Amino acid sequence: MKKYILLIGIIVLILSCANSRTKESSAIAVVRINQLGYLPESIKVAVFGAKDKVVLESFTLHNAETDEEVFASTSPEPKGAYGPFESTYRLNFSKFITPGTYYIKAKAIKSPIFQINADVYDHTADFLLEYMRQQRCGYNPYLTDSCHLDDGYILYNPTKEGQRIDVTGGWHDATDYLQYTATSANAVSQLLLSYRDNPKAFGDAYRANGLPGPNGIPDILDEAKWGMDWLKKMNPSPTEFYNQIADDRDHAGYRLPNKDSVVYDPNRKGRPVYLASGEKQGVLKYKNRSNGVASTAGKYASAFALGAMVLNDFYPDYTEDLPKRAIDAYKYGVQNPGVSQTAPGGAPYFYEEDNWVDDMEFAASSLYKLTQNKNFKEQAMKYASEEKITPWIGRDTVVHYQYYPFMNTGHYELASALNDKEKETVASYYDMGLQLLHDRGKDNPFYIGVPFVWCSNNLVTAAVTQSRLYHRLTGDETYLEMEAALRDWLFGCNIWGTSMIVGLPEHGDTPVDPHSSLNLLEGYQTDGGLIDGPVYGSIANSLIGVELHDADEYAEFQSDLVVYQDDVGSFSTNEPTMDGTACLVYYLSAMEDNSLANGRHKKHYTYDGSGAIIRGDTLEKKIHLMFSGDEYADGAEEILNTLHKNDIKASFFFTGNFYRNEEFALYIKKAKEQGHYLGAHSDRHLLYNDWQDKKLLVSQEKFKSDLKANYKEMEKHGIRKEDATFFLAPFEWNDEIITQWADQMDITIINYSPGTFSHADYTTPKMENYKSTDTIIQSIFSYEQKENLNGFMLLSHVGTDSDRTDKFYYKLDYVVKSLKERGYEFVPLEDLMDFKN
Repeated sequence: MKKYILLIGIIVLILSCANSRTKESSAIAVVRINQLGYLPESIKVAVFGAKDKVVLESFTLHNAETDEEVFASTSPEPKGAYGPFESTYRLNFSKFITPGTYYIKAKAIKSPIFQINADVYDHTADFLLEYMRQQRCGYNPYLTDSCHLDDGYILYNPTKEGQRIDVTGGWHDATDYLQYTATSANAVSQLLLSYRDNPKAFGDAYRANGLPGPNGIPDILDEAKWGMDWLKKMNPSPTEFYNQIADDRDHAGYRLPNKDSVVYDPNRKGRPVYLASGEKQGVLKYKNRSNGVASTAGKYASAFALGAMVLNDFYPDYTEDLPKRAIDAYKYGVQNPGVSQTAPGGAPYFYEEDNWVDDMEFAASSLYKLTQNKNFKEQAMKYASEEKITPWIGRDTVVHYQYYPFMNTGHYELASALNDKEKETVASYYDMGLQLLHDRGKDNPFYIGVPFVWCSNNLVTAAVTQSRLYHRLTGDETYLEMEAALRDWLFGCNIWGTSMIVGLPEHGDTPVDPHSSLNLLEGYQTDGGLIDGPVYGSIANSLIGVELHDADEYAEFQSDLVVYQDDVGSFSTNEPTMDGTACLVYYLSAMEDNSLANGRHKKHYTYDGSGAIIRGDTLEKKIHLMFSGDEYADGAEEILNTLHKNDIKASFFFTGNFYRNEEFALYIKKAKEQGHYLGAHSDRHLLYNDWQDKKLLVSQEKFKSDLKANYKEMEKHGIRKEDATFFLAPFEWNDEIITQWADQMDITIINYSPGTFSHADYTTPKMENYKSTDTIIQSIFSYEQKENLNGFMLLSHVGTDSDRTDKFYYKLDYVVKSLKERGYEFVPLEDLMDFKN
């Protein structure tokens, strides 16, 4: 369900920015920017890169709508050669703070268009949760189907070897379907911290099972609890902490999770479940180097402790056992120091985690906050001093997940609970790591000091988050420019000019061919997923099995230094990861929270039980008029004339029947010429759900084929699906399954705002629910007086049965003028739905 739309008002400008790089163009020089945009008061830097030796002495900033120059600088900062570029410059325009839409011009090269606005991070953290829901195991709401219901049977537990254990649930790790406690427990902790520290950043548009429709609980907590449910299953007793489900036998080709056909043992149902132990594990050719349990037990402990604190307000009964689980896990970690690595199988690849004191520090710090027991504080201080800097920082290369989690959250959790000198001491550990990153990145144009190994974007995410937490602890601004540069790197200010988050921003250059079975087999996009990111050229050129499916659209920007490819075959650079995405949620929510700190209003939208958007922001006196049509169009001419006379842009949702009717073609043409939104309403005006219990009356195949047929008819009138992604369900009646099926097709279901009878203008005197025009008008003004119509979508019809002689559309002009007199502004659909994706 598409909940976020970005920069709709400037789509035309983006598409018409002739000198901006597109994936088909070739460029000698480029200007890279953060495509998501910049906060007005933040550090704002673009990067100029040229394939040849270039002397750049100035650059300018221009209003994108007028081309007016609004800022000029004669001090570009030269940074020399980097990657594919012979010449690079940092273009700092931080002094310019006026909100608006702009582009940068340097040596006649224009950047893509971008925004400077306080709302650029609004809803972005929630958007990332779309990928988390897509990764769910057990019931998968994205597919509206279930998978891996037989998990699993136990391995490496001598007293329970081969026994069954119910561990269905949690999240798939990445494109494959393995599940790891290391990444999942870290994800749970990061989601909980995100809500605890930045609660205003999150909304409620989904149910606990992940299907569309609000349930009164922030979506991020629904997601965190989904992971917590699984962690509880993986911890059936105080001495059992399971570490992994499945192994690399999973790597058996592209397939959807609900069609997973891999058989691990013909004599057992489900997949193997590995116990965390100090034993070296691996049932086939290769073994890991496990020597303890503290790395896993510590992650359990911190997740349970945070859950006890954060989830208690919403699930008091559910959290009763979490404090004991947290303490038991921590004690088990103390008793079993060392690492419990993931288990390989027939290939040498596994998560080679070599550090564990950071996990125990995080656990002890969380327990100190939970219990106020000073013993936990003292133990946390000891662990903190033993690993001051996360070991990957400052290195040129590390093996896969060798030092995990990539950021020591324990330092922040501990320091934020300390006073004065002790707080300063622990915060200084972050300072040490940030200084190393600064020193490694300060001489290159992108200020990037992370090693380009697998999951380099996870390292960037860890670095920007560490900087944000350090600044929150100390107020020290030393690393804010580096933080801004690394943040910008993720959103397009990088060598390739692409965002590293699928679908964010919607109208930017973002990954379109991620390494994903859902994408390759069904065309489903992995929206919200943070992809692995660029790797050293030496890694890209040495991997076995990398075979691009299409020509490399970024070929001109590849180099011996670093490679990124937007191709489903480039699994080392273009695979979304669940844990990286969850970790980025914290940073984006912190950025949004920071922009809200000064009392700025954030737009919110109302959803019905099916997850359809039924109202725009209720704090703005804006109204949108929408009309639907199937077999009648007797009011079309009158409606269009009224709208034109009042300078109103409305939306029209027509069935395929309507679009096919030659008698209605003139109305469609006129509506399009006047700039109204033309959308879909199903091809044959199907009833999707029973009127009484909303039982589904159509299959997914029938739904998809009917809707595709609707869009095919629209194409004959020059209306493209990508320009008409809002959909009004036939009869304005659907459930959450229909909403989710629409989302799979990149379509957003909307519906009229309840409270008035405007939608009843189709009724005739013979009907029991007949409403006269006077009754309809009275209901509108009565509701407006009693409540208000802010954000309302008022629906009526372009035609009705001839039995209704009392036509509402003849009174439309009166309604419009009266509401204008009451201070309402009639806005286009794109304006009312102007929120982020």
